[in-house]
Amino acid sequence: MEKPILVYRGEHIESTHDLHVAVVNNEGKLLYSYGNPSRLTFPRSSMKPFQAVPLVETGAAERFNYTDAELSLSCASHSGEKIHRDSVLKILAKIGLEEEALQCGTHIPRDHESYKQLIREGKELTPVFSNCSGKHSSMLATAVHMKEDIGGYREIHHPVQQRILDVIEDICEVPKNDIKLSVDGCGVPVHQLPLNHVALGFARLAKPVGGHTSALYIIRNAMVKHPEMVGGKNRFDTDLMNIFNGRIVSKAGAEAVQCVGLVEEGIGIAIKVEDGGERAASVAAIEVLKQLGLVNEQINQTLKGYAHAPVFNARNDRIGVIKPNFILEK
Repeated sequence: MEKPILVYRGEHIESTHDLHVAVVNNEGKLLYSYGNPSRLTFPRSSMKPFQAVPLVETGAAERFNYTDAELSLSCASHSGEKIHRDSVLKILAKIGLEEEALQCGTHIPRDHESYKQLIREGKELTPVFSNCSGKHSSMLATAVHMKEDIGGYREIHHPVQQRILDVIEDICEVPKNDIKLSVDGCGVPVHQLPLNHVALGFARLAKPVGGHTSALYIIRNAMVKHPEMVGGKNRFDTDLMNIFNGRIVSKAGAEAVQCVGLVEEGIGIAIKVEDGGERAASVAAIEVLKQLGLVNEQINQTLKGYAHAPVFNARNDRIGVIKPNFILEK
């Protein structure tokens, strides 16, 4: 039996990826699926829009005069471009903290030009370059606003993380006691949920119903208004939200998770590539959108590099392609 994602070298299949997909409306009904739609999954950074809900609901965003761009950055896995770093530093200045308060660690940013410039200046990487620094700065903003200890904001017992856990329980409809916890790459708690409940969360982010509707509207609108803050140049989330112009909210997660919310339809899509192969995630996402009838010829041409992702060698020659090979089931 052929696999749902095929990786070609020339005309020949070299590798494959297994796939799980859940497509759910904002009432929780499973509309379409592939593989195991209830697979227990750590959505990783796909949960950032929900982790930002307490920033809005506590009044921290209002108190510190968050712009829409800064709120979008709070949901980001950004590339470490200058616009991202400057915005994180502005948030920290608003809340009266220095960069050293960030506990996200650091890594080489996706924006290699920023890293090269840092090397040319003889400087070291700092936490602001982390793709999670927007999320961490806003967790700190909430702690400062609520007059809570900032030293332990990333620990699960801290009120910042407990509020987030309550939000995920409400929006994704999974009891807290059933949410398994571990540690994300940036040091904060990460939540394991059935994939279809992750899709439910994105359906409600796209078209809010039930609790937290006001905060979800604010966060969704910020993300679709400023998709450049969510990712950056040549990033799937940013390019997808740009081309759909307010009709889609999108957020990737590490280990090949991709989540999408359809704003007009109130539908959420959650995708997990079984082996964590991130190169397959955008291919799967575009194919799901095609099968749902949302991709016209203009969108297809604009996003063709994500739909049939090219494989390059060290000479930058295109020597293969990654293609979808699955049909959603009702």
